[in-house]
Amino acid sequence: QVQLVESGGGLVQPGGSLRLSCVASGSFYRINAMGWYRQAPGKQRELVATITPGISTNYADFVKGRFIISKDNAKNTVYLQMNSLKPEDTAVYYCNVKLLLSIWDYGTDAWGNGTLVTVSS
Repeated sequence: QVQLVESGGGLVQPGGSLRLSCVASGSFYRINAMGWYRQAPGKQRELVATITPGISTNYADFVKGRFIISKDNAKNTVYLQMNSLKPEDTAVYYCNVKLLLSIWDYGTDAWGNGTLVTVSS
């Protein structure tokens, strides 16, 4: 009933910037929260940032002051502006949306297929 499509990944040099986008489409009743996770080779998937339907945001310590999460409710889109990128930021970044598929849904956790971010000289 819902699909998430990420975009914006690519190859950047250390200190560079990228802006990731995630668009939620399909049939659903309400989005409760949107966020970004990442997974590097040999590491567990980890939280990067989240944002609620209001203005509350949450960031992992390792991205505070460098990344900014934002959203466009009208477009059902969440963004991740990544600045001052470091080689250790290299990972597949996944969009996550917590939503209700219908008024009767207890809650659904949707994931995109990921977009690769590579930070290297």
